[in-house]
Amino acid sequence: MHEGGLPSSTSAIPLIKPPLWLLAELTYACPLQCAYCSNPVDYAGHGKTMDTETWLRVLRDARQMGALQLGLSGGEPLVRQDLEVLVTEATKLGYYSNLITSGIGMDAARARSLKAAGLDHIQVSFQSSEANQNDEIAGMRAYAHKVDMARAVKAAGFPMVLCFVLHRDNLHRLREMLDLAIELEADYVELATTQYYGWALLNRDRLLPTLEQVREAEIVANEYQARLKGKMDIYFVVPDYYEKRPKPCMNGWGSVFLLVTPDGTALPCHAARQLPGFEFPNVQSSSIKDIWQTSDAFNRFRGNTWMKEPCASCPEKEKDFGGCRCQAFQFTGDAAATDPVCDKSPLRHLVDEAISSARTTTIEKPIIFRNPKNSDRHTVKLSELAGIK
Repeated sequence: MHEGGLPSSTSAIPLIKPPLWLLAELTYACPLQCAYCSNPVDYAGHGKTMDTETWLRVLRDARQMGALQLGLSGGEPLVRQDLEVLVTEATKLGYYSNLITSGIGMDAARARSLKAAGLDHIQVSFQSSEANQNDEIAGMRAYAHKVDMARAVKAAGFPMVLCFVLHRDNLHRLREMLDLAIELEADYVELATTQYYGWALLNRDRLLPTLEQVREAEIVANEYQARLKGKMDIYFVVPDYYEKRPKPCMNGWGSVFLLVTPDGTALPCHAARQLPGFEFPNVQSSSIKDIWQTSDAFNRFRGNTWMKEPCASCPEKEKDFGGCRCQAFQFTGDAAATDPVCDKSPLRHLVDEAISSARTTTIEKPIIFRNPKNSDRHTVKLSELAGIK
């Protein structure tokens, strides 16, 4: 791979609108070991997690800039004992707040305390609809607790929002997942196809589903969407490797989305830290306003003057923004390249080769778990549970 030249941030920067969505990654600590985790593979080597007062300042500064929606994520955000303090401040500031959680670290009382603090929304994730597979992927006995916490969230007065993370080993259980959502009286269900960054990228050959699996899953999702229309909202996104056009990543670089990591590094998307040639600013030494408006990192791919062909002359460039910068770098070594998912890219064959590599990879290939010491224990059991011949 080559490291492509990255454009200067000094040319033709568009009008900069305020960030609308703040994702606060409160910690990288997590009791689960999911092999598709989007946290950095080297998360243990990053700086010290910020304290309560620093996070409160981040919430205030981002809200003053115009941020309206707040995501509280991790790792597992429930390991933060000050979570209710942060939620209370977010409520005072006027955020719409969403907790993205595995449910581990919560009980019915804590669900009620988060509701009392003003939290608007809790999304509980599942690794599978089948208890043994869920627990093997999670690396701990978690399924029964997740079910209990989904019910506790509903009982506390939150909308019931479930997230099932989909990949090659569990996609055949999609019908069972949606039946579980019905049983738990879910209001919203996100069928979240694995995105290949962080740990998921390491495991792409094992996790990427086949096109046949995706097509079958679409049929199931469409069936349940039609049957449950007006009762449950179901969101299913096809893996972008199988699309002809790239996803409009973050609605454009530095457009609406601001992520702050546990150590205070500010990013325009989840995976941007991997990109070479960047010095991403930190909220502990720079203001949110300066980071958003004047930093080289956030201005690097704003607008479209940085685009190369075929993006530069593409009539769809205002629709998909050239796709994902991190995915472009992962495939080509050049973050300014057209996302190779696009069939207009001269390098689309790289995505097709990745699909082919995944298709020929057997389920006996070891999975690299977030906590590697247990990988051997999981490998055989996951193969047994996958149900794929």
